[in-house]
Amino acid sequence: MKMSDLTGIPNAPNQCLYNDPSVYVKTEYDQDSPNPSSSMSSGGAVAMSPSDVPANAALLHGGLSTGLHVGGSGGPLNALLWAKSQHLPLEITRQLQGIYGDHFPVEARHALAGWIETTAFNEELDTSNPQYEEHARIMVQTMVQQLQIKAAECLDYHHKQKLEHIVEHFKTRYAHNPLDLYHIVQHCLRQEMDIIQKADLMNQDCSSPPGVSQSTSEAAYRIQQQLVALKKSTDECSAETNKTAHIQETHSLNYYKHHQMTVQLESGQHNEASHEYSKFQEWKDRFAEDLRQSFNTLKVKISTLMNSHLEMTKQLKDLQYRILELELSKWKRDQQLSGNGAPFANNIDQIQNWCEECAEIIWLNRSHVRRLEIIQESLNMPSHEVPMVLLPELSEGYTQLLDTLVKSSFVIEKQPPQVLKTNTRFSATVRLLVGTKLKVHINPPTVSVSIISEAQANSLLRMGPNPKSRSQFSSGEILNNKQTMEYHQATGQLSVSFRNMSLRKIKRAEKKGTESVMDEKFSLLFWSEFTIGNNEFSCNYQVLAPSLPVVVIVHGNQEPHAWATILWDNAFAEWGRQPFLVPDKVPWGQLANTLNMKFKASCGRGLSEDNLRFLASKAFRSQGYHHDFSNAMMSWSQFCKEPLPDRSFTFWDWFHAVMKLTKEDLRGLWIDGALLGFISRQEAEEYLHKSENGTFIIRFSDSELGGVTVAWITVDDKTGQREVAMLMPYTRKDLLIRSLPDRISDSVQMLYLYPNIPKDVAFGKYYNNQHESMPQRNPRNGYVPHHLVNVIQGPFFNNPITDSVPPPSTPRTPLPSHQHSISSNFCETPQSPLSSSSTAMVSNSTNRSHPVPGGIPGKSRNPVLQPQHSSSSTDSGTAIKLEDGPFG
Repeated sequence: MKMSDLTGIPNAPNQCLYNDPSVYVKTEYDQDSPNPSSSMSSGGAVAMSPSDVPANAALLHGGLSTGLHVGGSGGPLNALLWAKSQHLPLEITRQLQGIYGDHFPVEARHALAGWIETTAFNEELDTSNPQYEEHARIMVQTMVQQLQIKAAECLDYHHKQKLEHIVEHFKTRYAHNPLDLYHIVQHCLRQEMDIIQKADLMNQDCSSPPGVSQSTSEAAYRIQQQLVALKKSTDECSAETNKTAHIQETHSLNYYKHHQMTVQLESGQHNEASHEYSKFQEWKDRFAEDLRQSFNTLKVKISTLMNSHLEMTKQLKDLQYRILELELSKWKRDQQLSGNGAPFANNIDQIQNWCEECAEIIWLNRSHVRRLEIIQESLNMPSHEVPMVLLPELSEGYTQLLDTLVKSSFVIEKQPPQVLKTNTRFSATVRLLVGTKLKVHINPPTVSVSIISEAQANSLLRMGPNPKSRSQFSSGEILNNKQTMEYHQATGQLSVSFRNMSLRKIKRAEKKGTESVMDEKFSLLFWSEFTIGNNEFSCNYQVLAPSLPVVVIVHGNQEPHAWATILWDNAFAEWGRQPFLVPDKVPWGQLANTLNMKFKASCGRGLSEDNLRFLASKAFRSQGYHHDFSNAMMSWSQFCKEPLPDRSFTFWDWFHAVMKLTKEDLRGLWIDGALLGFISRQEAEEYLHKSENGTFIIRFSDSELGGVTVAWITVDDKTGQREVAMLMPYTRKDLLIRSLPDRISDSVQMLYLYPNIPKDVAFGKYYNNQHESMPQRNPRNGYVPHHLVNVIQGPFFNNPITDSVPPPSTPRTPLPSHQHSISSNFCETPQSPLSSSSTAMVSNSTNRSHPVPGGIPGKSRNPVLQPQHSSSSTDSGTAIKLEDGPFG
């Protein structure tokens, strides 16, 4: 007979067979239940009177009924635990040795290594159940026997004597209380496991990428411990549920037989005084007694399992909080900070493993509760019984946990670019962290993308978990915005990559006050819908994942201000904020850390304290360098709205241009420390006046966006006074024509990089020596090749390190004083290429520091020197250099 055949059979009103009033079920919702006199669970949540349940009830249909232990600290022991402990560092080995002593000697642990790790010493025992004491006695007796066998097999006399002494010690000390030795062994094994697991995590820390802290590893360890404990509890619940189902099936069969006998006795076929009638009546009474016992047993088991599930849901909530609200939220925050250049320890694969294991535990326990509901329905329990009330609540609790987990595990693995230019291709990747465990990959869902405004993002937040309509959340048109998720078997990931999206149109909100389009933030919203489970357990989900804020631009000149908006948002957005609120003012110390992070990520080396002091004085429009700006508040307007004094650009415009120039053209110099950069003109002059003639400093220009200048100490040839000269700033356009190291090499006035490093030592590896390998003539057309040389007006000094001969004493003809002068007769006229004596020319030479004959005037009257050039090139301060030829 099937279980469903008995469902719905009504109880006779005059029968009390299934409603024994002496059985009490005590839960956290039932505070007034009678105090139990004995307990079936370690927590004492379910109790009954000993007279109401027969002594063999616990053994009925399943032998020893194991008390459920939920969330214990111990997990399944590794069979190689002791072998693993032998290869640990000395310090950790000493910790392990400290666990053992006279209560349980380390020699016994070593001798029983293979046997002890495969037994049930890791299981909790219910001390209130006398059967478990017998179980512990048997385990300890077996352990002593194993030690005796090991001692008999031992060939080493001293070791043999030690083992025999341990056996006698155990017999003497624990003969009357074997449970003590059981708990001692159990405690030692768990301490050993904790030490080894922590050692493993420490080894992982040593090999983990930057940004993974010890606290992160400890959090991962706690999560893993909780998962191990919950898996164990789930397995126990599964085993107990199977036993309960087996008892219920037997109970249903007995009920059917009892019903048949009742019908036969009431049919009048047998005389009440007959032997057959008495025999049937005796069988009926026996079945009735068995039914009472099995029914009470089932009620107790259902109640015990119910209380175990109540405890399980509490621990699952705590575990889910750690995974989603702590670890996953931290991953999302770190992902956002990585947009500003922060190191990103991407542990999303580990988080996926946690989510999958958590989803599996929830799903299994949800199915266990459903089985209990079917069992109690077949028993026809009255609706006022406690299990009838709590089982639906437990089922709903697991459903809520699963709902939260599934919706939170839909994440953007690779964010779209946060500065988004219209009609430009961009990409993004989303992943469902629980897709494989819940079989979503069998019928992979489709993901679509829309762009939403700040107002729509707020509206989405206010709607909560209610279903949303996609038509309500769109502020633009995105091409190629639909893709189907793919299951990657090698990695176990269910994800989708959008590689060819393009924003075609954008609908903007009305601007207020000084707002610009670069201040307006949007978000890309990823949508998907799918079903989990079969017809009985199916759940429909609508999952949404908004991206980090993006700023939409239509022209490249809007990019710097757009990046300022993103930098400020990434750095100072509070987690869980209302979209997309950020503070208007922040402490300079926090902003300085953000700028340092961004500059280091872009240029390869961070900013020093002196660099940050210089930036603070510029940002706060201060003339002093020694003010403490760490607690001063920097407003958004000061940062990127208000222009600097006597300038047409803001602080962020200046910083962004400097960072871009360094990243693209000066990265190597910055990493080497050859580029001082963030230093004022006044401070550079102070340093140079204390240095040797020909010493120079490279600094960023205050007046030219994205400009770099060189200041050097020279001598006025008329007054004999030392003075500091400043080169007209080079921009990227200039450095693309000839690099800064080559220009410094060409400049004979510059000998030492501050404080006293010869320039060839500082910049030699960056020199471009291609011209030295040029042929004298082009073999194809016969032309004489040439290259560009930087020429600066002003006196020069001999380089005692690189100059092997004194500079020539021939009279020097100054170049034309006007900027952008051009000698148009170089290799373009029929005359000899050496006929122009007023042009700066140098024959090919390996000595890069030789002066340029005819190219250096005797004195520059302007301390800001404008380099000359004598070719048709657009590069200021460049001359054409002829290679050696038949005329050289």
